[in-house]
Amino acid sequence: MQAKPPPRARDAPGQSDPTRLHAVMTSWRLVRKGNAIFRTGDPFDSIYALRAGSAKTVVAGVDGRAHVNGYYLQGDILWLGGISTQSHQCDATALEDCVAGYISFSELEALCRQVHPLQQEIHRLLSTEIVRESTRLMQLGGHGAEQHVARFLLDVRGRLEARGLAGADFHLRLTREDIGSYLGLTLETVSRTFSRLQQERLIALRGKHVFLIDIDGLEGLWRCPQRHCVSSRSRRGACL
Repeated sequence: MQAKPPPRARDAPGQSDPTRLHAVMTSWRLVRKGNAIFRTGDPFDSIYALRAGSAKTVVAGVDGRAHVNGYYLQGDILWLGGISTQSHQCDATALEDCVAGYISFSELEALCRQVHPLQQEIHRLLSTEIVRESTRLMQLGGHGAEQHVARFLLDVRGRLEARGLAGADFHLRLTREDIGSYLGLTLETVSRTFSRLQQERLIALRGKHVFLIDIDGLEGLWRCPQRHCVSSRSRRGACL
């Protein structure tokens, strides 16, 4: 499916930053759940964005196994790492039916020379991706499982709210195994951690639907890597 492209950025100078980059996408297409948006080895000749849906990126590790290295939500730009290598170094797969837009990188570069705010947005996106990846890598070695999962849920909430969406009530399309791969945890550890967070009334689960009941409690848990922050709703919100 191919949709009519939205107005170009130069025609809408008052748009917010997230909207500005989406406005320059020249084509949009439907990507069915489980299908690839791009694959490892494909030439990096276009920038992709998600108008709707969610996706993950997966890279082959040195151990030969696939590792999830990115979780992308509505409004996100997909994997800019190929700029340096001129080819994609991972697979991007739709976690549900998605609407993905794209623009050739050469055309985007030309537009950036004409529209300074668009160039600034590209720089911001690159910086955001670097910070997010470095934060994720630091998490892999410095915190316990509950801190990992709490920070992950808070990150999803923040990204959704930045796009004007409900951040404390969302469908988590990644499987528990995918979450474990992304956070450096085993499937069993992720499952136990979700159960503990639910028992402590920090979150509620209904299938893949997640309700963040106690934001302060989750943030307190993340701030206390030595353990043990529990729900402020149970009146035990301090570190023990």
